[in-house]
Order: sequence, then structure tokens, then C-alpha cells
Amino acid sequence: MKLLSVFILLIMITINAAAQNAIGVFENQFAIGDTKQGSAVYNAQEQEYTIEGSGNNIWFNHDGFQYVCRQLDGDFILRCNASFIGKGVDAHRKLGWMIRSSLDSTSACASVAVHGDGLTSLQYRKKNNDSMMEVKAKLTGADVIQLERRGNTYIMSVAHKGEIFTEDSVQLDLGDKVYAGLFVCAHNPTVTEKAIFYNVRIVKPAPPTLVPYRQYLGSQLEIMNVETGKSRIIYQSPKSLQAPNWMKDGKHLLYNSEGLIYKFDLATNKPAVLNTGTVNKNNNDHVLSFDGKMLGLSSGSPSNIFTVPVEGGEPKPVTQTGPSYLHGWSTDAKTLVFTGQRNDDFNIYTIPATGGKETQLTTAKGLDDGPEYSPDGIYIYFNSARTGTMQLWRMHTDGSNQEQLTNDEFNNWFPHISPDGKWILFISFEKDVDPSDHPFYKHVYIRLMPVEGGKPKVLAALYGGQGTMNTPNWSPDGKYIAFISNSDFLSPVYPGE
Repeated sequence: MKLLSVFILLIMITINAAAQNAIGVFENQFAIGDTKQGSAVYNAQEQEYTIEGSGNNIWFNHDGFQYVCRQLDGDFILRCNASFIGKGVDAHRKLGWMIRSSLDSTSACASVAVHGDGLTSLQYRKKNNDSMMEVKAKLTGADVIQLERRGNTYIMSVAHKGEIFTEDSVQLDLGDKVYAGLFVCAHNPTVTEKAIFYNVRIVKPAPPTLVPYRQYLGSQLEIMNVETGKSRIIYQSPKSLQAPNWMKDGKHLLYNSEGLIYKFDLATNKPAVLNTGTVNKNNNDHVLSFDGKMLGLSSGSPSNIFTVPVEGGEPKPVTQTGPSYLHGWSTDAKTLVFTGQRNDDFNIYTIPATGGKETQLTTAKGLDDGPEYSPDGIYIYFNSARTGTMQLWRMHTDGSNQEQLTNDEFNNWFPHISPDGKWILFISFEKDVDPSDHPFYKHVYIRLMPVEGGKPKVLAALYGGQGTMNTPNWSPDGKYIAFISNSDFLSPVYPGE
């Protein structure tokens, strides 16, 4: 018994020591190689990392740098925004993501390195003591950097803020359990350099065996400042959380999880179930009226539409035929617009908010979905696969003058119009996704575009898809958006379950 007690005590000491050394999502930091001791500071409020590092280089057959890392196994995705602080001493100072077999300075490794002079490359050492090799990116000065491990494939994805990724990859065997984290190298062992990292994400993606709609990954509820592009995780859960709506008071969000609707308090970071009575199989197509007084729900199998006061209660049925998926209210709260499957085709319909006769607005073959009224009440924005890929469209509220707004290589879904009516926010799936599908657990972009069309700007690259932002998610003042990203659950760092 004494030996068992001592063993338990040693485990507790080890766990406590690891927790004390933890820096945000990372377990520890190290000065690798012959280098000055650096430092890393995590700003929990801003969810930013400031790393100061020395080191002679990350090249040839050995390295010297400051490393903030954790051990991971299997497949994973590392992503962040990053930049140096100050002018610096050496043009070849480096920052980025690194994956290493060990903490030895000669370890086999793969990294995305952004140099002080802008050179951006995928650097890798195949075996311990080998010379470093590299694949140079097509762009320089990347400030959005991602490194993904998919089996023995290591993928560098880099971009300038607001743009889509360019990719390069190499084949490496670094072993299953590796070190993964952020680094700073001064390229000069006598000085230190500083860099700042934000939107730092470590994602454990879905395994190939995952069965959609039966098995789920964990969820992270995020809020992004649209102007700065900085996002904060405000809540995480091992469950599937989906489709946050921002309430009119600006102080709460609504989302669905496991058939229920939750009201999330932004002051306390705590959710509470919103009473929806016997309507308890709610999906991610729930929408608040423009005045914030009513909530529309899509619920059941097949899905039908209900309405309920925002305070909760027993919902009233609106549609009598399903599947029907709600996406928008008219500005006067008298009409609902939804996607309905009728006669083996999906089209857009309107119906009085109190129930009654449906009016069909689209007739094109193929999927029309995601309809939403503009704040001025003139247009309904929607997405349609009628031209072969899923693109954004709009029409007048009577279904006339249907016009296409996007035409690019992505499959674009769920247009959400900013409160001032000037911007369209939408989610973009890669071209390898079926245009009629918006699946869970994919690499996606959240993009922003003027309502009249034009070149979209990337606000976020993330791992998500279905449930990320199916319905309106702007804050009432138009400064923020809320969305869901996904990952197999790592040790909790942020508020949550």
C-alpha cells in the first residue's frame, strides 16, 4: 500500500509539473541546440503567444531555436497567424510551425519556416543528422501558416492574410508520436528575436472510419473580430455544437446540440438549455427574427418548421410538409423563407410565419438552399448548384430577377448579410466536395464579399463545415461573427465541458 501511495504521489507531481509548464495549448518550451534560453508568454485574454528565441540556425544537420510544443500522435493540423516584432538583426531569422521526432538538435523534422526577408518554405530533415532540405513556397512573406500531417505526408499551406492557401508537401517518416509546436530562431546565437502568434489552432481531424451524422468530433465556439481577423475560442465541448445565432441583445448566442437549443451567456461563458417544449429534435437550421423577439426552428425527421418566442415555450408548427429547413425571416416577421424538398427536388419557398400556403420561388433543377432576407427587405440571398458548382445567388423577394453573384472554384454556401446590408459572409468548401453536399469535418474557408459581388476576402481557414455557420451569425453591431470549428477533443484549455 505504501508503494502504491508513493506511485500515485509521483504521478500527481508529474501532472502538476506539466500543468505548471503549460503555455496555452502547449505542454512546455525548450531552447533547442546551442542557443540562449528564450521565453514564451501566453496572453489568455487575447489568446496570443509572444515567443522570444535565439539560435544560430535551423539548417544543415543541426538546429538552434526556441520551441513551444506538445506531443501528438496520429494525424493533425497546425495553423496560426504570425509575424515578427521589430526590424530584427538578421534577414534569415525564422518563425513557424515545426514537427520533430525528438528534442535533439539533429532530429528528423518538418517545418514551415517564414524568414525575416520573406522567404517561406517547407524545410525537412529525413533522418537524424541529415542535412536539411526545403521546398520553397510560391509566395513570400506568408503570415497565415499551416502544417498538416496526414499519415507520412506533411503539407505546408501558406497565405497572405485575406487570401487562399498555396500548398506543397513532402513524404517523411518521423514516427507516430512526435513533438509539434511553434518556433523562433534568431539566426544569430548572440541575440534574440520576438514574434507574435494568434489564431493558434491544433486540430485532430476525423478518422477515415468516422460515420457522419452518427459519430461526431468535439466543437469549439469561436468569435472573430471581422476587422482584425482575430478569433477567440470562448467555449469548447467534446460534443457536436452547431450553428450559432447572435441574439439581439448582443450578450447571448443560440446554438443547437443533440436536438436541444442552448442559450450561451457571453459574460459567463456558460450555456443553458432554452425551453422548446416537446420540439426537442432541433437541427442546425434555427433563425431569429430581425427584431429578436421570435425564434424559428427546424425539427424532427423529416424536418418541419416551428416558431417560438425567444424566451422559450411550446413552439407552434408552421409547415405541414417535410423536409423543410428554415433559413430566414422577412424584416416585418410576417414571412419565413425556407428550403423544401418537394417532388424529389430541393427549392426555395416562403410561407406565412403563422402557417398557411407555401409559395415556391425557385424552379431550377438541382439544389437551391440557404435563403436569407436582406436587412432592407429587397432581396433574398441563397446558394444554388444549378450551374454545376454551388454558388451564391440573389433574387427579389417574389422570386424574380435571379442573378448569380459568385463563380469560382469553390462550393459556396449559406450567404449571411451584415446588419448594415453591405457585406455577404459565406462558407466555402473545396472543389473535391460534391456541390450538393456540405459535409462535416473538412478544410473550409469563411469568406467576405460586397453584396454587389467582387473578389471575396478570406476571413478564416478552419476545420469544420456542416454546422459551422448554417444560419445568420453576425453580431447586431456587425463587428463580430460567431462560428463553430471542430477537432477531436484535446485536453481542455478554454472554458467548456
